[in-house]
Amino acid sequence: MLRFFFLLLSTVYLLYATSKVEIYATSMDSHDDKVKAYNGVTVIYKDYFLTADEAKYDRKSGILELFGNVRATKGKNYKLLGKYAKLNISKKERTFKPFFMLEKKSKVWISADEGCAVDKDYDIKSGVLSGCNPNDPLWQMQFSSSTYNADDMWLSLYNTRIYIYDIPVLYTPYFGYSLDTRRRTGLLVPAFGMSDKEGFYYEQPFYIAEQDWWDLELKPQVRTNRGYGGYTTFRFTDSPTSKGEFTTGYFKEKDSYFTDENLLNDSHYGFNFRYDNDDFINQWFSTSLEGQSGIYVSINNMNDVDYINLSTNDTTQNTTASQVLSRINLFYNTEKNYFGSYFKYYKDLTKETNEDTLQQIPTFQYHRYLDTFFKDHLLSSVDLKSHNITREINKKVLQTDLNIPLTLQTSLFDEYLNLSYTAYMYAQHSSFSGDEKVSTGKYQDGIFAREHNILSISSELTKPYKDFTHVVDFGITYIFAGEDTKSGYYDYNQDFCSDTENIDDPRCEFYNISDVDEIVKLGFSQYLFDLDGTQRIYHRLAQKIFYKNDSNKLGELENELDYKITSSINFYNNMFYNYDEHSFSKVLNKISYNGNGFNLSLSHLYKDTFLTTTDTYTPYTSYITSSATYTYNEHYSYYASLDYDLEKSFKKSSNIGFLYKKRCWEFGLKFLENTRPVLTQDGASSVNDRYVYFTIVLKPIMRSSTSSNLAIRLPDSLKGEE
Repeated sequence: MLRFFFLLLSTVYLLYATSKVEIYATSMDSHDDKVKAYNGVTVIYKDYFLTADEAKYDRKSGILELFGNVRATKGKNYKLLGKYAKLNISKKERTFKPFFMLEKKSKVWISADEGCAVDKDYDIKSGVLSGCNPNDPLWQMQFSSSTYNADDMWLSLYNTRIYIYDIPVLYTPYFGYSLDTRRRTGLLVPAFGMSDKEGFYYEQPFYIAEQDWWDLELKPQVRTNRGYGGYTTFRFTDSPTSKGEFTTGYFKEKDSYFTDENLLNDSHYGFNFRYDNDDFINQWFSTSLEGQSGIYVSINNMNDVDYINLSTNDTTQNTTASQVLSRINLFYNTEKNYFGSYFKYYKDLTKETNEDTLQQIPTFQYHRYLDTFFKDHLLSSVDLKSHNITREINKKVLQTDLNIPLTLQTSLFDEYLNLSYTAYMYAQHSSFSGDEKVSTGKYQDGIFAREHNILSISSELTKPYKDFTHVVDFGITYIFAGEDTKSGYYDYNQDFCSDTENIDDPRCEFYNISDVDEIVKLGFSQYLFDLDGTQRIYHRLAQKIFYKNDSNKLGELENELDYKITSSINFYNNMFYNYDEHSFSKVLNKISYNGNGFNLSLSHLYKDTFLTTTDTYTPYTSYITSSATYTYNEHYSYYASLDYDLEKSFKKSSNIGFLYKKRCWEFGLKFLENTRPVLTQDGASSVNDRYVYFTIVLKPIMRSSTSSNLAIRLPDSLKGEE
């Protein structure tokens, strides 16, 4: 035993001294330059930890061979398994036959005939890759050869065939995949689609990430019957407190599609720029201001709405509107003062030109935060805004608003009763310019100033009970006008523009002064809380009483209720009752259920403006929104939704589908209807799309948020009435 122990230590020392290899075994023989180890062989080589039934080592050639149940662990990330392994110590080569590698974190495994490694580069012969159970994988990738680098953990597969069970579904000459979460340059998951109108849809994103502070995504696409184009997004982080992205795109219509669909434009293009910086003053101007500064940029431009529609094959992911807003917001904020500057530019996508659209470029704001005096009994603040309202043609105005509220408050009867009085001082000045002649007072520079008052009385009572706590809040607010003065534009147009029938007249587009009515506001709210603090009921009533011409006039009565009926069922109601019309002007009801695997929601909105019905205008709104999901178990879930306009008998969108989940893959099927806007030569219009979506996620090489969708658009002949 002593002889064996001495032989083992000598062998280990010699190997370690020349090649940094340690061998441990229960039995070991040595003859000339050859060492043979048996029974529980353990080899430590660099950061490898290897075990086998038997080992042979040749000191002269530097070759170490392992036989039977070979296991190799590198660090903490993956294991290599095989029946035979050869390590050429002098050339730093390792060979495994057969080759099996398991990456522990992602649970991706590779099985191949042979794997050879030189330093940190692996060359793997014909094999299989999957993230499923190796005994019966639901999906697998078979390849003719593969390479892998242990440093950057990038795996490349060549002549790859993807199988679902034993069914081949896709071939690609090359497939690259990262076994960690670092950003890398390479191809992303493609998107596919089929449409009777647009033909076959294919989008192949390409991702470039050569440095940590930026990346670039290229998304070329082709729609075989419609045309071709692409979108590009450049993302960057120029400092620890700022980031941005720039997206641009272009799509060219085929002449046949352009003519058949009567489109306004045969090409669609635009761009979007986003930037956010939370400390731009100190960064850009090398200052050390204690306050907070920020800049937010959102600039959007496009020639028509199809620039948005064509950005993806799933139109439900697009947010489309008739008007696109671009803005730049800057601010500097301290404990007492706030300075802001805002630029807003509107583009109406339903118009061929926006030369008469009003823009706010820029708005300047100064705000003095609330100051308190006399032990918080006197409060004051200041807000100043200056709006430069302009456009390419016609009249423009520079409009400045000043608000100064002064509040006196106190409490009585041991804080059971709260009293406050506020005097609001408001002024607005308008300075006009433009190509229209100022022959009358219509557009003369003018000023409007007034003071109005608010008196408020309120009380809040709390009563604990055995199973809940009841909180009640009462309040009465009296608003009454004080003195006002006006000149120029305001003096000339006040009576004309105060009439709602003249609201669309050009001279009233800058008039935004509302009369201060003498009003009493009655407010009541109550809360019920469970013992654990959960809100069970919230209920609020609000009523306005107008005093005009010595007669009382009731405003609309508002009722709001949020009722958590059970731990799973919740009901919400908000409604306004108009006494003059003896009818409700708005009723919103929503009920939801969340429990036993179900998540259900149903809401209905009804509104009535009480205006006259015309050929182009309906005063009523009646809209249903509903959604339902059911999780049967950890594998199966089902979902459906419907958005429907009852008044216009118009379905905005609907979908129904299911999702099947396993540890290593997901499969989904969804039928969807969606109405999207388009711009034709006859003006703004809409298109009703019907799609069938197939979703396949091969985990972990794909994620649910970036799954591969095959979209099939159903023919127009299958559509119902729009």
